[in-house]
Amino acid sequence: MSNKEREARVVESFGRRVIVEDATGQRMLAELFGKRLGCVCGDVVRIRLPVHAHDTPRVVAVAPRKTLFARTDSRGRTEPLAANLTLLAVVIAPEPEPDPFIADRYLAAAAYAGIASVVVVNKCDLAGAHAPEFTKIVDEYRGAGYEVIQLSAHDSASVQPLRERARGEVVMLVGQSGVGKSSLTNQLVPTSGRATRALSESTREGRHTTVSTALFRIPSGGELIDSPGVRDYAPPLLEDAEVQTGWPEIRSRASACRFNNCLHLREPGCAVTAAVESGEIAPRRYESYKRLLNIMRELAPEYARRR
Repeated sequence: MSNKEREARVVESFGRRVIVEDATGQRMLAELFGKRLGCVCGDVVRIRLPVHAHDTPRVVAVAPRKTLFARTDSRGRTEPLAANLTLLAVVIAPEPEPDPFIADRYLAAAAYAGIASVVVVNKCDLAGAHAPEFTKIVDEYRGAGYEVIQLSAHDSASVQPLRERARGEVVMLVGQSGVGKSSLTNQLVPTSGRATRALSESTREGRHTTVSTALFRIPSGGELIDSPGVRDYAPPLLEDAEVQTGWPEIRSRASACRFNNCLHLREPGCAVTAAVESGEIAPRRYESYKRLLNIMRELAPEYARRR
């Protein structure tokens, strides 16, 4: 590496322009060099410093990633979201109306990427947090084997378990718009200044407040990546047999199936469907697995034509 180049970390991304931080803590705006080069928040990159003071530094290379968290777009193409994560915190809340199928797909994607995950239940101070429909969803995650942290972003003391879990981690908050990710970011990193907005009074749905993905250092330890909320999410495409690896309650029972290549649909001697019938696996979680399997199959032909 020449004296005109240095290593840095992407701490905020805006498409072809990023904010990077070097080893001295200096932050600067940089542009990606070349159309084929792409990077995301959390990437370690090499930047080329400008010859003239009024020019912009350029990102010229991206280091190999330890992990990559990504999604599939409507055309079946993989879109990277964040690099080098060690923990994905999937945030759900009683308001806006929760979509556990999106949360399931986030949790599955973390497993596919080799990233640990935790379910963060926000807005526990609301009456809806104690409604039978919502508590059933939370219990399903516990029953599946996920770590669950319940808190309120408006109560700093209740956020302490999340602070402790984040120590030593590079954690990313994900979830539906309006579940309180920006409020949690402001609790974990008071200097972040992330904007927050109330739910729409007419629809009780979330509204986007975060427009960029950004990395912050948590004063109590660890790093946090905050990302824009979503209306929907699907992991990168997988073969049919791999989809089940994102469901711990299915993965733990698959070895007991009669057939090694069982997809747990209509095969005889399936230990997974037997567990669903007995109530050991939540029927909604099983339905979520089948939905993701179908999503993968629907997107695969389009993806195959375009890659």
